[in-house]
Amino acid sequence: MESAKIPTDYPFSANDPATFAHRYGGAVSWEAVFAGGVGAAAFALILLTLGTGLGLTSLSPWSSGTANAKAFGFAAVIWVCVTSILTSGLGGYLAGRLRRRWLDVDADEMHFRDTAHGFLSWAVATLFTAAILTSAVSGIARIGAQTAAAAASGGAQITTESMQRGNAVAGINTWPLGYLIDSLFRMPAGAQIAPAAGTSVRSAVPRAEIARIFLNSAATGDQLSPEDTAYLSQLVAQQTGLAPAAAQARVTTTYTRLLQKISALDTAAKQAADKARKAAIGASLWLFVSLLMGAFSASLMATYGGRARQL
Repeated sequence: MESAKIPTDYPFSANDPATFAHRYGGAVSWEAVFAGGVGAAAFALILLTLGTGLGLTSLSPWSSGTANAKAFGFAAVIWVCVTSILTSGLGGYLAGRLRRRWLDVDADEMHFRDTAHGFLSWAVATLFTAAILTSAVSGIARIGAQTAAAAASGGAQITTESMQRGNAVAGINTWPLGYLIDSLFRMPAGAQIAPAAGTSVRSAVPRAEIARIFLNSAATGDQLSPEDTAYLSQLVAQQTGLAPAAAQARVTTTYTRLLQKISALDTAAKQAADKARKAAIGASLWLFVSLLMGAFSASLMATYGGRARQL
């Protein structure tokens, strides 16, 4: 055997039968790669489960919600990075330690092969873990998106779709449309106007028709037409006893308030969507960083495992 080809960093016994049995074996020990990948994936699931418990206990009911969210986000980022380093390092070390011994391979080539084994074990573990967690992550993301949408709407059910459909029957029972229609026909202070015999003021008001009129104009963001304004003003004057000018002013003011409410809801929804987008971008970037850390850790630890394998 040529002594020049024996790497000083990886000493081994030339009389070892197991060594010579793999003299002409392949450069990649796939058994070791998959063993390291499976071990890393299992360890990752354990640490992620532990991190979930630690993250939940870190929330304090005595601090503000914003502070809780920031603290939990920072802790989650640190834990994901630490988990990636530890699990990938374990997988890389197993891949390097369990691979076959190589003969007549110089130190640089052996170092490269060990690094490749660590990288491949990291790739196997990453794909295996992603396959397991895909359904769970998708479910969590879907629930989070639904929760954010519900919070952004603030319980209001007036949407563009309902406006286009003219679903006034449902609209009159929701906020803010129902409240605004009620305020439209609110009796003036000190007024003593009795409804017609056998009827009530509220039942006599064509609420569904008024809701359709409001939603028809609000869907396009336009002001009420003169015909609609005159018709609503007449209804308000009849039900409340207000003067025609005062009734018309109340109609205009109420419709303007409706447009403002709709605009505020739309702005809140856009802000919630923008926050969700920024959070998704930040999570993706930190996930990318953690994956890079894991790949480096696996490759590095595989060289230590390979050096120990050559002893």
